[in-house]
Amino acid sequence: MDSAAVVGTGLIGTSIALALRGRGVATYLIDTDQEAARVAAGLGAGIAGPPRGPVDLAVLAVPPQQVAAALKEHQLGDLADDFTDAASVKEPPQREAARLGCDLTRFVGGHPMGGREQSGPLAARDDLFHGRPWVLTPSARTRPQTHERARRLAELCGARPVVMTHAEHDRAVALISHAPHLVSTLLAARLLHGARSQLGLAGQGLQDVTRLAGGSAELWTDILGSNAVAVADVLADFAHEVDDVVEVLRELGTAREPEQRRTHLEALSTVLIRGVQGRARIPACGGTGAPSTSTAYAAAPGGA
Repeated sequence: MDSAAVVGTGLIGTSIALALRGRGVATYLIDTDQEAARVAAGLGAGIAGPPRGPVDLAVLAVPPQQVAAALKEHQLGDLADDFTDAASVKEPPQREAARLGCDLTRFVGGHPMGGREQSGPLAARDDLFHGRPWVLTPSARTRPQTHERARRLAELCGARPVVMTHAEHDRAVALISHAPHLVSTLLAARLLHGARSQLGLAGQGLQDVTRLAGGSAELWTDILGSNAVAVADVLADFAHEVDDVVEVLRELGTAREPEQRRTHLEALSTVLIRGVQGRARIPACGGTGAPSTSTAYAAAPGGA
């Protein structure tokens, strides 16, 4: 791949562009926020503005609900021979692209599984995706050349291409990214009720579990709204488990008989052991990119 265009110069788009430029790919930066594109260009991510002719591949690094419209616009504008995206939800954009009459033979869904809670081009890193999975979701209509160029894009960014269906992807990110973001957010929101003297005791543990809550509320509304059913399914099961733990804790707090306390302590211990076991199933992050449980990204409207 000799040339590429990145539409959306937020964290993800600029990180992709930096990686491509580092591998010698001529890269053009397009954003509705022209200042963001200029900042990305100033970082060495490419040339701000559209190319004179079609590039090999265009990457739509925009929020999920903007993907289909961006694909339609830039296919009509002959921006590239082939197209992919970097949004963290796959089924709704694919359906909307079909409804809009986009050429789906020249499009393959993509999602680099890396991110940070910071937003904008200044937070970008050329190694953000090193060693990380990069999901590709080709449809039955995707032509081999398009799939191959998207696979090559992932490799140029140091990532590992992984092929999934749209539905498989959306269920996976609901479990490992979208629901965790909401849990982190809900926990962080509880701190609004804490006294300043209480918050003054907070340490690294609280910083760790609320880190994801620092992401863009506007973008995450888009992401969660696009994957609502899958996220609701995960949170419903989680809510049942929270209710069970609340009951155990209340009973433990009021139990007077040693046998009762022993029973409730065993139930509580089981919950904690399952947490240890679940965490142990998370694969170690490879590469030099910053590991992250957030597979999406923070961005302003029109950028990614």
